[in-house]
Amino acid sequence: MDATDVKFGLPALERDGQRWTTVRGDLRFSTHFQPIYSLSHRRAVGHEALLRAQDGAGNPVSPLQVLASAAALGELLEVDRVCRWLHANNFASQRRGDHWLFVNVHPAVFARGPQRGTRAFFNHLSEETGLKPSDIVLEVTEEAIGEDERFGQAVALARELGCLLALDDFGAGHSNFDRVWNIRPEIVKLDRSVVRRAAQEPRVARVVAQMVSLLHECGALVVCEGIETLDEGYLALESDVDFVQGYLFGRPAPDLCDIEGPLDPLEAVWQRFDEQHVRAERCYQERLAPYLHALGNAAGWVATGRSVEEACRPFLALPAAELCYLLDERGLQVGHNVTSARFEGQLGARFAPLADARQARWAKRPYFRRALENFGRVQVTRPYLTVHGARLCVTASVSLRCRGQVLVLGGDISWEGE
Repeated sequence: MDATDVKFGLPALERDGQRWTTVRGDLRFSTHFQPIYSLSHRRAVGHEALLRAQDGAGNPVSPLQVLASAAALGELLEVDRVCRWLHANNFASQRRGDHWLFVNVHPAVFARGPQRGTRAFFNHLSEETGLKPSDIVLEVTEEAIGEDERFGQAVALARELGCLLALDDFGAGHSNFDRVWNIRPEIVKLDRSVVRRAAQEPRVARVVAQMVSLLHECGALVVCEGIETLDEGYLALESDVDFVQGYLFGRPAPDLCDIEGPLDPLEAVWQRFDEQHVRAERCYQERLAPYLHALGNAAGWVATGRSVEEACRPFLALPAAELCYLLDERGLQVGHNVTSARFEGQLGARFAPLADARQARWAKRPYFRRALENFGRVQVTRPYLTVHGARLCVTASVSLRCRGQVLVLGGDISWEGE
């Protein structure tokens, strides 16, 4: 290793056993790596490089302190590149197979670096370490986006070089999807706070699953950071997250983990999924069975000419049934809602403007479309927010034919507490 890289002001790298370290001022820098696992591949697909610093007495110094000591942009740029240089060399010296190196980039350095030699630095790093730009994932935090007019140029340069971009800490603070659309990252890392709360609150867990789905539609793979418990690992898997990172799967260490073969905690997460899926599906079917049976019977009676009120009376007598309604083949509501006594007592003034649904059109609702696509077979939706109040419900629906006309009978079932 060259004593010093004069062109970029990079200090000498020194051997400490099998790993590289470097000294800057009175601090010694070294690298720790934390593995990132693919849930589907059941193996590590990358490592995040983390800075470790010690003062002359061997006391640890936090990375935040290291960055805070760099007052001017030029000094910050130097510290940032020294860290990436060190991490890249440590990664390259023990790399095995196709594997990503995730490196954090300071927002100011990312935005202003293109005017200060970013392209030349990456070319030099690739030549010296043998790493391709496509091996490197640049992690940038949300607050960097849009706060500097040069950010767009930096994103364009990173793409031109061939690096992947990861949006870090998504969900912390004032997150919004506008930032995802602006940067179009290949990877989004969900903040630890999102995972922790979702593992404790089923309602939040459902929102996280939808968030992951939307991020996928935006073209991004999703990492759950900070996974520490089996419950959090299971939440990530259940939410269709692509990658996981956290103490449950591996603590930061100087050496890369073994990227081959399954990991015990990962296998435990999959075992929990297998057990929970079977149990949850059984409970789900058992809970819904009387409602689906009652709605199917009601559809048969409506088809013979009985009124919705009379046909749906057994359905509405069930404990979680809320209301029934009839739609024509265009999704237009025929008549008014028929409500259960329990639900009638819960209706308040806050949503009164939505109470009268006569001639409302529900053609875009999944329960309507699925009922038409599966004629005569009772369908059921995922939990969703009912327009009759700020709470969750599921809708059972079934298509029928009455006097030559195709109709859809729907029944809403409260899903609170699930």
